[in-house]
Amino acid sequence: MNEQAGKLLHTSNVYHNEWAGKLAGLLVTLTGAEGGLGNASNSAAGSNTGGQTANGGAKVFFANSGTEANEGALKIARRVGKDVWAAKEGKSWDDVACTKNRIVCFENSFHGRSMGALSVTSNPKYQRPFEPLIPNVDVGKLNDIKALEGLVNEDTCAVIVEPIQGEGGINAANEEFLRTLRRKCDEVGAVLIFDEIQCGLYRTGTLWAHSPLPVDCHPDIVTMAKPLANGYPIGAVLLRDKVAATMTAGSHGTTFGGSPLACAIGHHVLSRLSSREFLDSMAETSEYLEQRLALLPRWFPEVLGAGVRGRGLIRGLGFKDARTPGKIVELARERGVFVLTAGKDAVRLVPSLNVGRGEVDLAVDVLESCLSVASSQ
Repeated sequence: MNEQAGKLLHTSNVYHNEWAGKLAGLLVTLTGAEGGLGNASNSAAGSNTGGQTANGGAKVFFANSGTEANEGALKIARRVGKDVWAAKEGKSWDDVACTKNRIVCFENSFHGRSMGALSVTSNPKYQRPFEPLIPNVDVGKLNDIKALEGLVNEDTCAVIVEPIQGEGGINAANEEFLRTLRRKCDEVGAVLIFDEIQCGLYRTGTLWAHSPLPVDCHPDIVTMAKPLANGYPIGAVLLRDKVAATMTAGSHGTTFGGSPLACAIGHHVLSRLSSREFLDSMAETSEYLEQRLALLPRWFPEVLGAGVRGRGLIRGLGFKDARTPGKIVELARERGVFVLTAGKDAVRLVPSLNVGRGEVDLAVDVLESCLSVASSQ
């Protein structure tokens, strides 16, 4: 940070941003190595925008936050929808008769608090104070495959989904559901967006939560933010060329997004996160956390549901009584450990990616203490 801050801080359209190109290239290269986004090639990273995937190229657009990344993704998908409609109808993309503008999201989702992202965040607590929201949003149920048949249709321009819902309760989308989503989007010409802002960038143990899945489950766009620059403001949209091609110069932009400073920090952080040494350490700690958490539902069956949700370092404990998670959060805070509620019935554990066994022991020991109190009440 200090080194780059002494050289160049702010981005501009009138000179080349070296670090934006380097970070974009690294994102595509690593995505290829991990097998995500349609198996991106790890040998063709370009200097500015990324590289090639098995189904074409990949590009990166930088923003300042996860919410901004999702806004960009939704905006891009809307324009793709207009182009698909125009090609089918033999009309201009800007014809007012265009109906391909609907967006599908899912119950318990969280995509941000700005108007576009909020409109696809299916939670009345966040939405009601700001209604009316953006129209033409359809809400489905995660992992309900049968409902997708009518939900994703010819008027759908985008489907946005979290492979693992964070705010909504650490609920994972299963492989067959994502495969069906991919197929339906291909059938109707809709853009499939994976919001990996909370579950991406190695939190699950792989670069993306979708990386271990077959190609027929992969998205057209991945959005990211949180750990990308270790707390320094940055977000990004990683997208396939066939989707990016619809956005011409001036279609989208950002004043401060992708600054040399943010991208230099992001490149350094991502290089560290992707190192073999760091990944091995994180895998070991993740396994240890899983082992310790797995015991809790057995020890406290009167308050906890069966099993532990999530994977890697994004975990959730489900409770039988929806009033209990808030009490656990309060009790844990009193004992020096910060956890959060998630959804209606869960406590969320999303530790720093460099967490060690000592911190895991402290956190789980405190949770055991809190669960003991809750069980006795």
